[in-house]
Formats: sequence, structure tokens, C-alpha cells
Amino acid sequence: MSDERTRSPRRGMCAAVLSLEAVVLGLTTPVMVVIADVPLVTALLVGLGLTVACVLVAGMLRREWAYVAGWAIQVAATALGFVVPLMFFLGLLFGALWATADLLGQRIERERAEAFRAFDAERRGEAGDDPAADEG
Repeated sequence: MSDERTRSPRRGMCAAVLSLEAVVLGLTTPVMVVIADVPLVTALLVGLGLTVACVLVAGMLRREWAYVAGWAIQVAATALGFVVPLMFFLGLLFGALWATADLLGQRIERERAEAFRAFDAERRGEAGDDPAADEG
């Protein structure tokens, strides 16, 4: 089918959220080291690990399990608030963005599929009707 029918708004919106979140999580690494006195190795593993996870999951959103992994990233980002308190706010903010992108994206895909089915059915029905044949 055409690209318009196969393009996923859910995937696009969720990938955008994860990409922006990757930047924020990457920037938490120096904050953990300098402000929260987290050991460097731990901060690198957690901060950069979550950053890489965001990028990888954003690229794998063609598979349904990647959306579950996205939810897990939201939980982990919010849990960083126990180390960097500002991450409670940012984690909840990104969690809300993720939920909106995921749930609204599912709704859009469902409604688009219904609209395309109705459009196709209408086209098939009109193809058999020839108004010029009825005029004679």
C-alpha cells in the first residue's frame, strides 16, 4: 500500500519523546557526579545506559515489545529522582509525554485504519455504479 497508509503516527511520536528524553538523561550523568556525589562509574552506567536505551528503543519501535521497554524507561527515569530530585519532575513529565504519544498514537492508528477501510469499501461500491448508464 501507499506510504501514507503504513506510516505510524504512534511510532513517530514515541520516537520523538525518547529522543528528547535521551538528551535529558545524558545530561543527568554530570549532575549525578558533581551534585549528587554518585561515583563516576555508577553515574556513567546509569545515565549513559538509559541514554543508549532511549536511542535503541526509539529505533526498535516497529516491534510491540519496544513500547513496553519505553514504559520501563519512563519508570527508570522517574526513579532517578531518588538520586537527583529534579528527575522526579522530569521523569513524570516525560512519562506523561510518553503516555500521550503511545495512547493517542494507538487511537489515531485505529481511527485511520477504520477510515481507510470505509474509503476502500466506498470506492469498491462506486466502481460498480456507472451514473452514465442510468441516464440512458
